[in-house]
Amino acid sequence: MLTSGQLNKTIPIPLYFQLKELIMQEIKSGNYKSGEIIPTEKEFSDIFKISRTTVRQAITELVQEGWLYRVKSKGTFVSKPKINQSFIQALGSFNDQIEKSGRTPTTELLDFKIITPPEQAALQLKLQPKDKVIFIHRKRFADNEPIVMVKTYLPYKKCSFVLEHDLAKESLYPILAFSQDTHITKIHRVIEAVDATAYDINNLKVRRGKAIQQFISTGHNMFDEPIEYSVARYRGDRNSFEVIIAPNIK
Repeated sequence: MLTSGQLNKTIPIPLYFQLKELIMQEIKSGNYKSGEIIPTEKEFSDIFKISRTTVRQAITELVQEGWLYRVKSKGTFVSKPKINQSFIQALGSFNDQIEKSGRTPTTELLDFKIITPPEQAALQLKLQPKDKVIFIHRKRFADNEPIVMVKTYLPYKKCSFVLEHDLAKESLYPILAFSQDTHITKIHRVIEAVDATAYDINNLKVRRGKAIQQFISTGHNMFDEPIEYSVARYRGDRNSFEVIIAPNIK
C-alpha cells in the first residue's frame, strides 16, 4: 500500500498528479482491489504531508476517469476494471470481446422485427423507398452488468434468414457469415463521445451528464454492398477501446 516519502516535492510535476499516478499504480497492481475503499482525504493528507485540496484534486480526476467512484457518507471505492475492446481495429463479435476479458457475455433482446427504416439507416444501406429492414434492439451485458445498447438495421431482402435465429443467444456476425452475400468483410465506424440521455440512464444505469461512447457502424460484404447499419452506445466508465497505428512504409 501507499507509504510516505513517495511524492517528490522538488520536481515541477504537480503533487496532485504524482498522487494520482501512485493511486493508479496501486489499482493496476491489485493492491487496491475492485470494490475496496481507499484511504480518506485526511489519511492521504497525513501520509504525504500535503493539503487536502491537493488530495481532492487527484481523487476527483480518478473518479471522472472511471478508476474510482464515491458513495455518499461511505467513502471512495475502486471501480471494476474497464473492459478493453479491440474491435475498432478488427472484425469480431461482442461476445468474443467480453469472453477475452474474462467476463461472461449475455444479451437481452428488446426488439426484433421488420420495419420501415429510419432515414439515416435507409441512406446508409442504400435502400429503395419501399424497402424494409430487420430491426434488432439489444441490451448487452458483461457479468450481468449493462455495457452497451445496440440498434441494428439489416436489409430485409438480403437478410430475411436472420429472423430464424435467436439473437439473445447467438451472435449476429457469425449468422451473417452463412452467406457470401451477407458476410461482413469491412466496417466503417464513426466514433464520438456524447452526453448520456434518458435512454442511456434508464438502460445502462449511468448518471446524467456522464459520457457515452457512440459507435455508428456500416458493415459491407465482399462486394462492398452495405449489409448492416448499427448505432451502439457504450458506457464510457466501463469500456476502453484499443487502436494500434502502424507507420505507413512505402
